[in-house]
Amino acid sequence: MGRKNDGVLKWTLIAICAIFLFIMLILPLIYIVATALREGFGAYAAALSDEYARKAVGLTIKATLWAVGLNTVFGICAAWCITKFNFKGKKIISTLIDLPLTVSPIIAGLIFVLTFGRQSFLYDYLKAAGISIIFAVPGVILATIFVTFPYISREIIPVLNAQGTDEEEAAALMGAKTFTIFRKVTFPHIKWALLYGVVLCTARAMGEFGAVSVLSGHLRGKTNTMPLYIELLYQGYDFTGAFAVSSLLVIMAVIVLALRSILEYKGKKESEQDR
Repeated sequence: MGRKNDGVLKWTLIAICAIFLFIMLILPLIYIVATALREGFGAYAAALSDEYARKAVGLTIKATLWAVGLNTVFGICAAWCITKFNFKGKKIISTLIDLPLTVSPIIAGLIFVLTFGRQSFLYDYLKAAGISIIFAVPGVILATIFVTFPYISREIIPVLNAQGTDEEEAAALMGAKTFTIFRKVTFPHIKWALLYGVVLCTARAMGEFGAVSVLSGHLRGKTNTMPLYIELLYQGYDFTGAFAVSSLLVIMAVIVLALRSILEYKGKKESEQDR
């Protein structure tokens, strides 16, 4: 009787998950593709080859690469610092790393406007140096970096905590230098977590809207990323163009998710082999 009830519960839960995923994910994706191709492949290709669309794609890739590159360095340094050293203020640093996950992206954008805008004491110095942040590409990159910087460190920290410090202390006693210890002992333990964090950071950076929207100024062909350009097209009733660019963003997201699945599989396989 128990097994029968377990079977009913299992298929009920499967049905609930399948229905939810179909309504919330698969159906919208089908609608995006259908709308993008509604006027034929020619119109779809024309929308993607438009000059402003290409510039939006280029800026999205540029901001993503900057965010992933800098956050990789920051994530490794922050995780290494928090897990391997004891010092006052460690909990504060750990809490601050999580801040972008709790603060609305819109608020983050407004914070940067207040920090680097005309009302800031930094504005005159930035202007004298010829640096534009608000309504410029650096602002878009800065906003993208801010909303994504917890992702890599938060993937690495649990792995380093589980690893402990015994292996590194043994290597140090044998005369190994700090960076040799990191390269030979620490990094092999975190490489899959690091790559997984990079994938998550990439996915989040590509889809960022709120903070970038506040800082960009929506300058067509200059500061519009793909999400901003999609909104611009949709508000202009260019549904084919909006959904065409949306489909491209979806394809990029699917590629990222596929990479995540591959990394998870390889990481689990390697862990099983180590055991």
